[in-house]
Amino acid sequence: MRNLRTFLFLLLSVCLASQARAAQPKTDDDQRVVFITLDGYRWQDLFGGADSALINNSHFVSNIKQTKSQFWRTTAADRRQVLMPFVWDYVKRHGIMIGNRYLGSKMQVANGMHFSYPGYNEDLCGFADDEHVHSNDKYYNPNVSILEVANKVKPYAGSVLAFGSWDVFPYILNEKRSGLEVNAGYRHSLSKNPTATERLLDAIQDESPRHWNSVRYDVFAFRYALEAMKSRHPRFVYIAFGETDDFAHEGHYDGYLKSAHNTDDFIRQLWDYCQQDKFYKGKTTFVISCDHGRGDTKVKLGSWTSHSSSIPGSDETWLLLFGKDIPAKGEVTDGKVYYNKQIAPTIARILGIAFTPAGPNAGTPIEY
Repeated sequence: MRNLRTFLFLLLSVCLASQARAAQPKTDDDQRVVFITLDGYRWQDLFGGADSALINNSHFVSNIKQTKSQFWRTTAADRRQVLMPFVWDYVKRHGIMIGNRYLGSKMQVANGMHFSYPGYNEDLCGFADDEHVHSNDKYYNPNVSILEVANKVKPYAGSVLAFGSWDVFPYILNEKRSGLEVNAGYRHSLSKNPTATERLLDAIQDESPRHWNSVRYDVFAFRYALEAMKSRHPRFVYIAFGETDDFAHEGHYDGYLKSAHNTDDFIRQLWDYCQQDKFYKGKTTFVISCDHGRGDTKVKLGSWTSHSSSIPGSDETWLLLFGKDIPAKGEVTDGKVYYNKQIAPTIARILGIAFTPAGPNAGTPIEY
């Protein structure tokens, strides 16, 4: 009898211990995030494909026949598919898409500036700060980003990397205070032990012609990021692509479309890699957005080349979510208005870390 009581006691202890373990919250060790932004990429092109008013205009397209052969189709559904095939083949079926105003889905910035630095501050820090962030100059951001917070808590500490095309990102992310590794502009790999691929990228970047002084081609940001994911396995990666905005400012709609198309393929390659590497497979969430909108061609044809508080449409943005724990809802049409200031709190919730934006009217996580 005593042996039976002892056995039952031990069995009960094991069951209670098992229940206790099951009740514990899932550890953050199972989560990775890849956050990507496309500078100034319009929701009109993402959700509607090439704009007929621009692709047929020789002022904005140098070779109309060739550009239309690649990006023009009869229907908007086919045009957006050929422009960004991965987004429409995969993300629409497996993730969440916000910002298709053709369907009444709205997302926008909360800041009043409607250009890059204030937009990235809002994306990364979770609130609009028009008082302190109101130019694109190189000054250290007084606000704390979700990357900086993650970089100081386990298990993400020392496992957060940022890559960008624009050379202002070391200031936006305040690398001086945050301690973040920010490979942006024309910087070489910042790895302490660069791989052969990273050393080759350094050389090719130095030897290539520079189209813009402050923005490198997006392929370098992409390749440095992908190689770092392969060699160092960061848990939280931020990649900021910039070409779409710069080609648009130049009025080169063909270059803008080609850049968007290339970026779609970069996203596909990053996702495909995450499905092959056991460190990322089944553990990674992708978050993709932009920093601001652009002028609407239906309001004024030439306004698409720029953006500001005085240009209608410049505040209109979008968001894509897919990967671990993201439901397959497709295009959201719930009638709500979403804001870019919600991106950083949403990423914090995905990562499972505490993050309270320091400014007034801060964003809250997006519910899905």
